[in-house]
Amino acid sequence: MTVVTRFAPSPTGILHLGSARTALFNWLYARHHGGRYLLRVEDTDRKRSTPEALTAILEGLEWLGLMWDGDVFYQSQQLDRHAEIAHALLRNGHAYYCFATPEELAEMRARARAEGRTVRYDGRWRDRDPSDAPTGLKPVIRLKSPQQGETIIDDQVQGTVRVSNDQLDDMILLRADGTPTYMLSVVVDDHDEGITHIIRGDDHLTNAARQSQLYSAMNWTIPIFAHISLIHAVDGVKLSKRHGATGVGEFREMGYLPDALINYLLRLGWAHGDDEIINRQKAIEWFDFSGVGQSPARFDIAKLDNLNSHYLRETADIDLLDIVYVQLTTQLEREISDVEQQRVAKGLTELKKRARTIKELVSNAQFYVEPPRYPLTDAKAAKLLNVDTSGLLTSAKEALATVEDWSSSSLEKNLRSVAVGMGLRFGTIAQPLRAAVTGMYVSPGIFEVIEILGREETLSRIDRAADSIS
Repeated sequence: MTVVTRFAPSPTGILHLGSARTALFNWLYARHHGGRYLLRVEDTDRKRSTPEALTAILEGLEWLGLMWDGDVFYQSQQLDRHAEIAHALLRNGHAYYCFATPEELAEMRARARAEGRTVRYDGRWRDRDPSDAPTGLKPVIRLKSPQQGETIIDDQVQGTVRVSNDQLDDMILLRADGTPTYMLSVVVDDHDEGITHIIRGDDHLTNAARQSQLYSAMNWTIPIFAHISLIHAVDGVKLSKRHGATGVGEFREMGYLPDALINYLLRLGWAHGDDEIINRQKAIEWFDFSGVGQSPARFDIAKLDNLNSHYLRETADIDLLDIVYVQLTTQLEREISDVEQQRVAKGLTELKKRARTIKELVSNAQFYVEPPRYPLTDAKAAKLLNVDTSGLLTSAKEALATVEDWSSSSLEKNLRSVAVGMGLRFGTIAQPLRAAVTGMYVSPGIFEVIEILGREETLSRIDRAADSIS
């Protein structure tokens, strides 16, 4: 059997982290088994579906590298096929016309609530002759669900799930206006696309029982189900907007790398021993349902930061430079010169060791492009520039101006000699110098920075710092 999985988002909003993880698990399972991973856009809710949401979903999947096989399948293009199956179920006795009025249904719901019962359709038209129907009332088509026994789901994650059939009412397949419901459409599409494994959130577990009944009514093979736990926030409730960023696009804008986010989503609810850093190749090799846990996974931004910092360090400078240049240009609202680009390129290796996100990396690289602006926004750095350190900066400038070999080793040797001659600890001079040159309290090695900036730019910045003090 060729494994065929699918990711089926509705284009009514952004690509949430939970949906992205569902897509990832489907993608991994198909790739692990050498099968196919399909993308189906469930766009039958025309009022809520938007082109903008669809674009965000497709761009999010592409950015994550979760590319699908074949063309995108649009559910809205299959409505006639869905209706055809509803009428086939009518003919084979597994469905019936229901003429219950809105008033009858409202009364039915109210009575159930008053009696403390689950709200369910009572089957009043299940065995009635359609000739008894009121004139002019358009019926819905309902599935004639089994009323006795159980529907059993052998779920690959949740285990054996038993649902008593008397808890499942006769669901609507086709509305009075002739449009199919989600429950019908998804089953028909999964069958027609040859989906063998349905991997989705465990909030669909009840749907699996209903859908299994529909498969059986059509005498179709029921796919293998795997319902994965939802993602919760650190406070233990379902992750939502109030917890901060929840969409893939937001994390992209915040400066996270796709490989880091993929690695993190993989570890949310799935494990392979004690492994934390898992690249795509290993993920494809190792992924199976045995590693998926039943308990809700908890999203922890600090863990994502740690993973992202690892992937930043591992990413080649050449693969980051264009991104950094573009974002610096956007921040500064001007083009950065060739000289400025060269400085950033030379300093990037050390800069990325100190950043958790690309956004942080770009912020930390800004001093290579622009001299510090006064007053400094870095409070700790600002405290280092005062009347007591003004003389130290003057001494540092005079010493640096005499250095012929403008290399970090020569620059450091020269300045250390100055500190010894003044009877000072080296940091007493180096820290104000760092603040003057970078505007920051913490930066890459100050002598590497000075070497990259060059003699003229370094001395000019020390002068500007001294002027700011005076």
